[in-house]
Amino acid sequence: MPDWTYHPLRGIAAALLGTGRSRRVALRALAAVGSWPGGGRLVSWGFGHRHPPSRLAGAVAGVPVRTRLGAVVPPGVARDAVRALPLLGAGVVEVAPVGPADVDVVREAVAGRRVPVVVRATEQAVVDALSPHVDAVRVGADTDVVHLASASTARAAALLADPATAVLVTPEVLVRAGPGFFARVAEAATPTGPAPSPRDVGRDPRRWPAWWWGALVGLGMVVAGLGAAAITLGPVLLWYDRGFLGADVDGLHGINHHLVHFLQHDRITMAGTMVAIGVLYAGLAAGGMRTGRPWAREVFLVSGWVGFPTVLYFLGIGFVEPLHTAAAVVLFPMFLAATRRRPDDPRWTARPDGPEHERRRALVGQLLLVCTGVGLFAGGVVVSAVGLTDVFVPSDLEFLRTGPDALRAANPRLPGFIAHDRAGFGGALMSAAAAITLLAAWGWRRGEAWVWWSLALAAAAGFLPAVVVHGVIGYTDAGHLAPVFVGIGLTATALVLARPYLCARPAEVRTAAPLP
Repeated sequence: MPDWTYHPLRGIAAALLGTGRSRRVALRALAAVGSWPGGGRLVSWGFGHRHPPSRLAGAVAGVPVRTRLGAVVPPGVARDAVRALPLLGAGVVEVAPVGPADVDVVREAVAGRRVPVVVRATEQAVVDALSPHVDAVRVGADTDVVHLASASTARAAALLADPATAVLVTPEVLVRAGPGFFARVAEAATPTGPAPSPRDVGRDPRRWPAWWWGALVGLGMVVAGLGAAAITLGPVLLWYDRGFLGADVDGLHGINHHLVHFLQHDRITMAGTMVAIGVLYAGLAAGGMRTGRPWAREVFLVSGWVGFPTVLYFLGIGFVEPLHTAAAVVLFPMFLAATRRRPDDPRWTARPDGPEHERRRALVGQLLLVCTGVGLFAGGVVVSAVGLTDVFVPSDLEFLRTGPDALRAANPRLPGFIAHDRAGFGGALMSAAAAITLLAAWGWRRGEAWVWWSLALAAAAGFLPAVVVHGVIGYTDAGHLAPVFVGIGLTATALVLARPYLCARPAEVRTAAPLP
């Protein structure tokens, strides 16, 4: 869940607008997006607030709520808060203190509310005026509500263990903790249990846990990527390639001296991306799905449904690559087995957030990685579009020192053959980018070293082969390689910032943040 309140732009906004005004701007922006068709679902989905444990349900001021975790806000920001905070995971919003002068403001604020709204009034006249418009109004102190003054997820989870207690946080706490606070508390309050032993599973594949299938998909993608790299660095063309083109490697050299190197650069880059996808899938399976985290399954699901359908690019290209198709046919049923059912019971360990300065640096890293993932996804869309249409970009033709018409004249099937590699790489890049973006957005937890290693190894597999192959073949156009080096810089910076937080050792995790 990305905690945007701590990225550098948040500090700039606070400096320019003031903390209170910048908070109102953030609430207003979320409320505006949530009012768009589908906007509420998008915000809730993007911040990962969809899985509150049933034990958090209960009542506040006699009003049934889905989760007893919410927020308390002053009347001045009630309108935006009532629309925005439920999207972040608040199960109830309390507006307090409300006097006679605030009645009209509150009445307008609660229209169209998504969750129950409770008002704490200063006098009986407010109770009479607002009772028909809100879910509950009360005067005086709340005996069943704790107003949390710190951003400690462990403290909030401990308070919610009492089914008669609700926890409400102030906007100031959310500014310090970030919008991921609600989801982190819900996760910390979720009861967990031990993992089943292999003896319980047995050898029957029908009883295998979903994460086993996910790990097999990841392993299969790694093997497929390494196999593609071996073919590219060895024979380059297999029998079916030669049959489709009616030419071998020597024939391609005869058409254009740089053509084989061009094919190798596309295929090595795609092979690295396939290995990166496999690493991400294996990490999601063994690190996330194995412990029952719902968001890990959803990352896997989104990435797979982005990537597997791109096999159908051949419908617009006219070249069916047998090994590519065979890999998809083998791995897709495993993907379905990995994602067809909900995760098993939770088995994760809720950990304190640790030193505040460490967490803030990690959140900057989180933002950088999310931005990198979004950029990679956009790049995948562009590469796919180029592969399915023009096939070449200007820097390609400059490297080849020829034009598309000359290549087509030399071999009419050559553009379609190159288009398959190019569009396929675009599809793989979109799949990897979806996994990177969502893993970075939803997986930031102190001590979850598997998140760091999954992203680091995937980055190495995806970026390094691309840089090396471009250098080896002499395709060093600065504009062509700029996105790669920007991605490397952002990713490396993000991983350096986040490493102390994500890779904290168990002893550090247990002792870093005692309960207040």
